[in-house]
Amino acid sequence: GLLFGFEFCFRLLTLSLHMFFFISLLCVQDPNQLIRASALRVLSSIRVPIIVPIMMLAIKEAATDLSPYVRKTAAHAIQKLYSLDPDQKEHLIEVIEKLLKDKSTLVAGSVVMAFEEVCPDRIDLIHKNYRKLCNLLVDVEEWGQVVIIHMLTRYARTQFVSPWREDAVFDENSEKAFYDSEEERRVDQSKPYIMDPDHRLLLRNTKPLLQSRNTAVVMAVSQLYWHLAPKHELSIITKSLVRLLRSHREVQYIVLQNIATMSIQRKGMFEPFMKSFYVRSTDATHIKTLKLEILTNLANEASISTILREFQTYVKSQDKAFAAATIQAIGCCATNISEVTDTCLNGLVLLLSNRDETVVAESVVVIKKLLQTQPSQHSDIIKHMAKLFDNITVPMARASILWLMGEYCEHVPKIAPDVLRKMAKTFTDEEDIVKLQIVNLAAKLYLTNSKQTKLLTQYILNLGKYDQNYDIRDRTRFIRQLIVPNEKSGALSKYARRILMAPKPAPVLQSAFKDRDRFQLGTLSHTLNSQASGYLELSDWPAVAPDQSVRNVEVVEPVRLPCICLFFKDNVKNAGAPALSKSKPAKSNEKIRSTCLRIMQHNYSLNYYLPPQIIQKTLNIMTKYILIHIVLSISTPFFVNCMCSLLHLCVFLACQFDAVSWPVHVSLQASSPVFVPETSHELLHRMTGKGLSAQYRFTRQPCIYGNSMVSLQLTLSNSTDQALENIHISEKSSTGQNIHRFNAIERLEPQASVTVSMGVDFNDSTQAANFQLCTKEDEFSVSIQPAVGELLLPITMSEADFTKEQGKLVGMNESSATITMMPENVSSQSVNRKVVSVANLGVIPSGQENIYRFAGKTVSSGSLVLVSVALKDPDAVITINTEKTVMGSMLLRQVKTALTNSGP
Repeated sequence: GLLFGFEFCFRLLTLSLHMFFFISLLCVQDPNQLIRASALRVLSSIRVPIIVPIMMLAIKEAATDLSPYVRKTAAHAIQKLYSLDPDQKEHLIEVIEKLLKDKSTLVAGSVVMAFEEVCPDRIDLIHKNYRKLCNLLVDVEEWGQVVIIHMLTRYARTQFVSPWREDAVFDENSEKAFYDSEEERRVDQSKPYIMDPDHRLLLRNTKPLLQSRNTAVVMAVSQLYWHLAPKHELSIITKSLVRLLRSHREVQYIVLQNIATMSIQRKGMFEPFMKSFYVRSTDATHIKTLKLEILTNLANEASISTILREFQTYVKSQDKAFAAATIQAIGCCATNISEVTDTCLNGLVLLLSNRDETVVAESVVVIKKLLQTQPSQHSDIIKHMAKLFDNITVPMARASILWLMGEYCEHVPKIAPDVLRKMAKTFTDEEDIVKLQIVNLAAKLYLTNSKQTKLLTQYILNLGKYDQNYDIRDRTRFIRQLIVPNEKSGALSKYARRILMAPKPAPVLQSAFKDRDRFQLGTLSHTLNSQASGYLELSDWPAVAPDQSVRNVEVVEPVRLPCICLFFKDNVKNAGAPALSKSKPAKSNEKIRSTCLRIMQHNYSLNYYLPPQIIQKTLNIMTKYILIHIVLSISTPFFVNCMCSLLHLCVFLACQFDAVSWPVHVSLQASSPVFVPETSHELLHRMTGKGLSAQYRFTRQPCIYGNSMVSLQLTLSNSTDQALENIHISEKSSTGQNIHRFNAIERLEPQASVTVSMGVDFNDSTQAANFQLCTKEDEFSVSIQPAVGELLLPITMSEADFTKEQGKLVGMNESSATITMMPENVSSQSVNRKVVSVANLGVIPSGQENIYRFAGKTVSSGSLVLVSVALKDPDAVITINTEKTVMGSMLLRQVKTALTNSGP
């Protein structure tokens, strides 16, 4: 509102905008993530071009913020800045490229939306992030899922070959062999199609979203399958689309439009659910019309009798528009199915006696179209329509009957002149469309039966010559010169009969949705049947699949402190540890200090302002620790993993030495699990595994194979009477998760069992890890579905630290619920047992009665997860605080279920 008032009070509004601007700049550096995000939102909403450079700096800084909520806001601000100044596109693409690498589910949907707005043609930015987006899709918020699915649909159409070939084979684990000779290459080209694993990954990861509560998500997945999936897999979307028909009227309209388009090409998809498209009395007219369209598309020789009986009921509806649409549908059925053409035509003739003028008029129009296909066989119908002519008042119906009389006047030579006589009497009172057909009828009868109609024709032409409508006057002059030659008439009059009496092609009655498949389903363009602004067309399938290696991501160690690594490698590997510690120690120390300073600026500039004395003390402490590591020749991976914790520890110690209270991170050191469940889950049944069975359980211990992995224990059993050899996990079977496989078991004797361990990096997601469990002869597809509580590690902290960290994780990072406790669950032992049984959390000592606290961290990212249960007889308040909002809501549901259920 401020911007629109510039012209009235320029100075006051300029001052107001300056105040908003400077307050926003100050708040962008606030320690509270909500304030930082709100400040950026306000700053990006000031639509003044002069602040574009500052807005760009704020977006770049927010894009590297530690809070995913702030990074999400930065992605939203990108779109606003681009609309304000499109010249910033190249700089914004750099920010988008950085945010696309973000692993947070909170950011994914927003940055893809920014990508679609700013640079939808830059497909190269998606290559490295394709698999990550597919795996994160299930955990992204709903509207983000819609945006990502539409983007991945366009991406897949450019990167994969068509799966719609008749000889297609859908084996996800098959490999393409390498051939040297040209002859063998030709043999390879004739081999059947094999689906790309990344193509299959997209279809597999979107399939569960068909059960989403959000109708837009279901529709997005349905259109993805329609445009990308093999034909034999399309049936899985049918039930989900039919389920949406129970939703609101607006949702029904969009879904029915898409089903109408699908049903033209794939009748078999919806034939089993035909009753779902029967019209209800409570349906709106536009919903009824769409259901009619679908029923017409689904009609075939087997179902037409049922559909026609349904249509007979619809014709009697009080809704005139719906009744007229039903008659049109009957005409389409008669055209498409020749076996029922006569039946439909006879039924329409009976409708000519209906008391409703709208029904009669629409019947006449449809009969006219049907008669054009077989006019000679239905002269009786034309005569019957002529008898009813005086009772029909709708202009379109009267015009249709007159057209039939003129077109087939030779089949009714006695009736047509009489009809023309009646029309001559009422010519001046008719509608314009009827007058035009009267003139045409007169001209045709003049050419075929001039003895009886010559005077009538001249009379009608004289009336038309002075009509108020210029179209009728022009038509009359043209007809007169054509059929009544005189000295001025040209050669055209010789061909009057061939011109006027030429056979007309029968109209094609087809669905209004026949050509809508050129638009992507679910889009505004498809709904309007016209290309909307900003619509991005789906490209055709490539003839040859592009290089799939562009989507491969190099596995890089999680090095957060690259400067230290370079220093360590340069000085230890080349010079050696003793040389570093003895020769030129002053130079080495100075190099270490400068490296540490760069690291501190990288890690703390976005969140904290450290005073000079704190910086100096931190540099001194870090320098000593790094020298110790170098002298002891500790391995690089372990050294790098220690650096992040060391930096925070140094800042903490420096603050303690200086007696300054300064914000630092609480140490998230994992502790021993309070409770380890003995329950095992079935991984492979012995019947499915041909005698090999597998059970797995979560050990709740830190994984020895990687800090970001969840530790699992597998028990493999051989229930056959023969030994099983080479039991292992296929190296090509993981679907995005990093899996540490157990060593291959060379031989498992009959009726024997063996226990092995493995690690899986679930990326803080409850998405199942799918892989292949193999023996020497067979491969079995298995999956491990983690509960959200198994993705945590318990930690210890003081009650004061718990309260302090809980105060930081508020707003969107907090989820709470009030429940009624079972009487047997109110004791402290029961509460602790219930909570730690569903989640791997540590128990925090509490000095307050009836308040129980638990703490943990996520295995993959190390994000803090705080749980508190406050008993307030007879209720209890459960509070979850974590940056992982999706995990927080899922954990809240599980804790609620545990505390409200009776039993152990």
